[in-house]
Amino acid sequence: MKRSAALIAMLAAATVLAGCSGTDSAPPARALNIATMTLPQSLDPNDANGSALPFFQAVYDTLVKREPDGRYSPMLASEWKFSDDQTELALTLRADVKFDDGTPFTAQAVKANMERFRKGGGAQAKTLDDVKAIEVVDDTHVTLKLSQPNSAMLYYLSDAAGLMANPADFAKGEALKTRPNGTGPYELDQSQTVIGTKWVFNRAKGYWGAKLPYDTITISYFDNETAIVNGVKTGQVNAALIQEADQQISVEGHPNVKTTKQDFDFQGILLFDRAGAVTPELGDPRVRQALNHAIDRETMLAKIRQGRGTVTSQVFGPATSAYKPELDTYYTFDQNKARDLLKAAGHADGFTLKLPRIPAIVSEALAASLQTDLAAVGVKLVWDDVDQGSAVQRIFRDRAFSGMVMNMGQSSTDWVVVGELVLPGAFNMFGYTDDTVKRLLPTIQSKPAAAAKADLQALNEHLVKDGWFLPFYRMTYLHVSDGTVTIAPQDGMAVPSIYNYAPAG
Repeated sequence: MKRSAALIAMLAAATVLAGCSGTDSAPPARALNIATMTLPQSLDPNDANGSALPFFQAVYDTLVKREPDGRYSPMLASEWKFSDDQTELALTLRADVKFDDGTPFTAQAVKANMERFRKGGGAQAKTLDDVKAIEVVDDTHVTLKLSQPNSAMLYYLSDAAGLMANPADFAKGEALKTRPNGTGPYELDQSQTVIGTKWVFNRAKGYWGAKLPYDTITISYFDNETAIVNGVKTGQVNAALIQEADQQISVEGHPNVKTTKQDFDFQGILLFDRAGAVTPELGDPRVRQALNHAIDRETMLAKIRQGRGTVTSQVFGPATSAYKPELDTYYTFDQNKARDLLKAAGHADGFTLKLPRIPAIVSEALAASLQTDLAAVGVKLVWDDVDQGSAVQRIFRDRAFSGMVMNMGQSSTDWVVVGELVLPGAFNMFGYTDDTVKRLLPTIQSKPAAAAKADLQALNEHLVKDGWFLPFYRMTYLHVSDGTVTIAPQDGMAVPSIYNYAPAG
């Protein structure tokens, strides 16, 4: 039903837009219809996260803009400078920017937004943990005082933590969830938007920055890729990201479709429970190493992803300083070695590992493949089906599982990877660490990534050899358009930024 409703709503929107484009005097309005399988919690910046970011970029500017290749360029902040010890970040703000209601954007607004974001409890709130104070110098200058160097701070200011909303709305309860008030290039069209199905954004009058090429952007939610692919083939959808290999194959070669490949996410098991709090056996690194040797990555990639990707045993991606090519194949498929490691750890008879299964991430084929491979070495993998509604509570709040299969982005910013996967947080929910990590992190943190390359690679090698994670492969994704749009993949995100679309030709 969701598919039908989404498609009907989208077709209706297309009809309305087509009807508006046929006047004799005005040039036709340029409209972009993007399909997504990401359902944002709301449009309050506190809830911004991951693939939902384009919803927010339409209506809120960030302090810093992240270009498709990962470089940073001015946005609401025209200049920035770190202190010599990397613990202060001074920002110079544009003086000609106003929120949707005409309120000037100032340094006081930056302070109010960042303090609210840090305390808001959203998924990305921890990215500002190192900001101990926000000092307003004057209306156009603000300084972030950090408790310790953080080489990912500019990345965070180009992401969720840098989204700026009008502080006048902070006291209006949950107003921002459905009525955003920012400085962005578009404004939400309340009359055309159907929350949960489609969001329509019209060009903001008087926007301070360069105009994006589209007068209207519609982001439509779908719950399956088959409907998206059909929409792209028929021109009802202008652009989308296709993740499933079968759907990629079905759309490639279609005369109306243009495609662009991108490797960003890796798929694998994030082992949260390295101290053995839930599954005691996982507290022994030999058990984690055995799991890594037990799975047949090459066959999984060939059968499940149709060969679309690259096997890997590491969580750092090729664009990072920590990446070592040889670690992609560190864990060979060797089930005899896996059995030997389990025996040495005192588990020759195996053990039971219970993991949550979210069908949108773990297909039937993937679930069966992992069960078969692990059973061959004596590990009984039990899937506990978890719906998306209860997943956050059971997995992240109740900490009921020892790990889970996830698709995780491989950021090109080393400290972003460290912050998400190594430091205590959502994906290291038990706060596990060890002596090697404790020794390396302070040195890594005190230097730019290029200068800390040796230590970053030592950290990466340690994480792999100690079996902190169980990655399978990096996945090749496909950006598709109906031929009318050129799409630039975005560094640091699986989905393109809202700025990365342009008319083809």
